[in-house]
Amino acid sequence: MAADDRTMFEIYRETDYNRSFHFIFYTDLDEHEREREIAKAAGGETVYTGFIDDTRKEGARAIIEAIVDELNDLDENDAPMSAEAITGRLSGYLAPPP
Repeated sequence: MAADDRTMFEIYRETDYNRSFHFIFYTDLDEHEREREIAKAAGGETVYTGFIDDTRKEGARAIIEAIVDELNDLDENDAPMSAEAITGRLSGYLAPPP
C-alpha cells in the first residue's frame, strides 16, 4: 500500500482541567487549521495512533467517533479503553504504517 493511500490519525486526551478525549485525522486538515489542531493534539496525552486505509476512511471515522464518545462518557475512576480494544474495533480499517 502506498503512503498516500492511508490517513494517519490520533486519539488523544486534553491535559487541562476538562480532560476530554478527541481525535484528529492529520492528512484531512485544511491549511488554515493545521497548526492549531496539531498543537492541540501535541499538547495532549496520546491514547492511540494509527493509519486508516483511505478506501475505508468514512467507516473508520464513525467507529473512532464512537470510541471517543465512549471514552468521554467514562467516569474518571473507570479503567480507560486499552489500545488492544481499540485495535480490535478498528481491525477491518487499519492500514500498516508506511
